[in-house]
Amino acid sequence: MKQLTNMNVQIVSDKQAGGKAGFQVFEDALQNGAKVLGLATGSTPVTIYEQLVASDLDFSQLTSVNLDEYVGLSADHPQSYHYFMQQHLFNAKPFAHSYVPDGANLDAAAATSAYDQIIAANPIDLQLLGLGKNGHIGFNEPGTDPESTTHKVTLTESTIEANARFFDNADEVPRYAYSMGIGSILKAKQILIVAYGEAKAAAVAAMIQGPVTPDVPASYLQTHPNVTVILDDAAASQLD
Repeated sequence: MKQLTNMNVQIVSDKQAGGKAGFQVFEDALQNGAKVLGLATGSTPVTIYEQLVASDLDFSQLTSVNLDEYVGLSADHPQSYHYFMQQHLFNAKPFAHSYVPDGANLDAAAATSAYDQIIAANPIDLQLLGLGKNGHIGFNEPGTDPESTTHKVTLTESTIEANARFFDNADEVPRYAYSMGIGSILKAKQILIVAYGEAKAAAVAAMIQGPVTPDVPASYLQTHPNVTVILDDAAASQLD
């Protein structure tokens, strides 16, 4: 793949400033005619969602497509990503259509194929991403095929351990997830990736300044023509 160096990197003071900067990217995209928004879960996008909820932006004619979902959790499970989106955005800002992978469907082939069809029917105008400490995007861990579409992922032990605090006991933590693939993510017209904290600094540097390699899934964003990166000072601390 051709390596590009035209990422738009914005360095902000903290998560709150990052939320405002991220909101501006969303607002600009809507003003430019965006109809389909790719959304992410986790702590990183929360301040962006807070800004969207507090705004007068109207999503009632738009479509949202989420990155991933745990396998085995129903949409109403408090730890499902569907539930997360309801709590942080959809209840306050409903979309005309909102799609999240069907974690309750244990038939992986059927679930992932159905989601690929949803993405194909709703090309994503702006995709929001977080960044894992190991450079993952979505649940696309190191070694994932850059051409991958929606697929079932076996969660790493570190991910399972990190998630255990949200469940009553470790046995309840999902071991698998459905994730939009790297190939699917790269088809979005515009990508916004956000990272905060010193723990993300090495992954940020590898993503922006390292080689394009399956060892750092986020490095494939270097091959995309329209990527905005929002970082706080700590996350940007290893950039040259």
